[in-house]
Amino acid sequence: MKISLHAVGKLRSGPQADLIADYQKRILATGPSLGVTGFSIREVDAPKGLTGVKRQERESALLDTAAPKGAMRIVLDERGQNIKSMALSALMRDWRDDGCRELSFFIGGADGHAPALLQTADKKISFGAATWPHMLVRVMLCEQIYRALTILSGSPYHRE
Repeated sequence: MKISLHAVGKLRSGPQADLIADYQKRILATGPSLGVTGFSIREVDAPKGLTGVKRQERESALLDTAAPKGAMRIVLDERGQNIKSMALSALMRDWRDDGCRELSFFIGGADGHAPALLQTADKKISFGAATWPHMLVRVMLCEQIYRALTILSGSPYHRE
């Protein structure tokens, strides 16, 4: 199973990029023994000159076309389920065991996702009621994916 993260905006060098690179290495090192054959981050440019609903729709369309056909679609959305790490790990295990070839996680722009993209989601998750900077959400998602894999591997990284 491959895991991909699709996000609006380009990550620049700096602390968030360093953390993401570290988690990406960890995911790629931990994943193969668990049936995870790849991890990639696909960025789409935020559209220039658009605002509000038009911007949201364009960003969502770009994210939608960046995802592989047939992938399990997990959308990060403020109205999504606030999910614990153990539950995310169990979902990833179940999807893998059910033959899922790719999990695609979606992080929208500042205006969130358009309804059309939300309707295609197999699962909507949230990192709580707080508003997070989008680049920090990438770090948090990478860490949660890594944590889910370490739970599946029986590593002591996660403690409850």
